[in-house]
Amino acid sequence: MEFVIRISQFLLSLSLLIVLHELGHFIPAKLFGARVEKFYLFFDLKFSLFKKKVGDTVYGIGWLPLGGYVKISGMMDESMDKEQMAQPPKPWEFRSKPAWQRLIIMLGGVTVNFILAYVIYVFLAFGYGDTDITTDSVKDGYSVTNPILIDLGLKTGDKVVSINGEKVTMVSEIRKKLIEAEKLTILSNNETKEITLPEDFLGQLSTGDSRSFFGLRYPFIVDFVIDTLANKGKDLKTGDIIVSINNEPLKYFDELESRVKPFSGTQVSVGILRDGKTIPMQLNVDNDGKLGIMPGGNFSDLEKLDYYDIVKKEYGLGESVVVGFDKFTSQVSSYGVQLKKIFTPSTGAYKGVGGFKAIYSIFPAEWSWQAFWALTAFLSIMLGVLNLLPIPVLDGGHVMFLLYEMISGRAPNEKFLERAQLVGFILLIAMVLSANINDWI
Repeated sequence: MEFVIRISQFLLSLSLLIVLHELGHFIPAKLFGARVEKFYLFFDLKFSLFKKKVGDTVYGIGWLPLGGYVKISGMMDESMDKEQMAQPPKPWEFRSKPAWQRLIIMLGGVTVNFILAYVIYVFLAFGYGDTDITTDSVKDGYSVTNPILIDLGLKTGDKVVSINGEKVTMVSEIRKKLIEAEKLTILSNNETKEITLPEDFLGQLSTGDSRSFFGLRYPFIVDFVIDTLANKGKDLKTGDIIVSINNEPLKYFDELESRVKPFSGTQVSVGILRDGKTIPMQLNVDNDGKLGIMPGGNFSDLEKLDYYDIVKKEYGLGESVVVGFDKFTSQVSSYGVQLKKIFTPSTGAYKGVGGFKAIYSIFPAEWSWQAFWALTAFLSIMLGVLNLLPIPVLDGGHVMFLLYEMISGRAPNEKFLERAQLVGFILLIAMVLSANINDWI
């Protein structure tokens, strides 16, 4: 069921982004009188799942879900239609239109991507507001389990004071700022420490077994008891909270192992918080020092238990317009920084570039419209920025040649454009293959 939910969100988001992006090219092309021969969701290599011709345009759905396209008459694109380009230009062809009109057509897709992301952020702010946790309320520090962070001298219980000299006030800021971090200021055992991150920090995280950063510390909330292990048959229920071990308070799950290990092969007395009452219980500890109980819990549990100061903000429509713009510009800026690091080999960030599997995995296992739209907005920005890269085949490559034409007064010859498209296509395929290989190594 988890696969069905994730793949449904993935395909719905991808389809929406592709159709709207291509619509961004289609509409100005039609407005300027350029003939659009095809409008496709996904690629129709050899055959289509569906197609129907309306007027001059064939609308269809391909079988290869790697993107989509519009084919505009008289345009050197990935179709490499040399026969058409060898004919004299026709009035309805892309190449017959003024350079400024062709520029608008080529920028239409990314423009729609950016507008879509902004509109989504506005309505997310209006519909859901913002929920965050103040860093000052994280009294006992964060959970640190990533070996790379541990090797840098970090440990569970450390607090993040600032990143690159900028004070961190909200928990959500930490992950965002770590992407471009060079220096961390940490409070560890009431002592302030400066930690300089290696240049290839992102590369190490990308290739490591764990990609966790600084996690919130949760109480031991019972999810379920493994029925083949030590405590099968015990009167434990989902949502029970183990609050003490042998009459000593247990505040966080990460404290459990050290507390029960000395009792391997015996029993421990625990206090179970259920419906506001504490119930005493005896639990078995196996020979490996385990209870055989799977922990659970989520953000709403932390709110109910008052572990942290959770800040909720609601916005009116006018405020949402401003908040949405701030979120949009912040995300564009952040993704720009990520791209810079990806194209700087010494950072190793390119090792973390994922393909379709990585995108699929970021969707939650349970359907959440809030998460779906937030991820769709991010992917829309990603699609827009990537399409602006000056690589032939991508929109940015076409824009680069059009700007050259507008500045110099002459267009690159068609033979050059044909070769550039071929090189761009090979480069793009190499990038896609590399990203998808990263998913599996």
